Amino acid sequence: MTCIDKSFAALSHRMRAMGAPGRAATAHEPIASLIDKLNAAKLRYQPGAR
Repeated sequence: MTCIDKSFAALSHRMRAMGAPGRAATAHEPIASLIDKLNAAKLRYQPGAR
């Protein structure tokens, strides 16, 4: 086992020990609001402009 293999194994072990982060509770945005945002972005889009 090379030094890199050992380091990677140690890092992987530490990451597993930490566990997955908890998800923050967020309010879900209504689909109609997301569609409105998409439509507004489409209206602002100017092809070829960068």
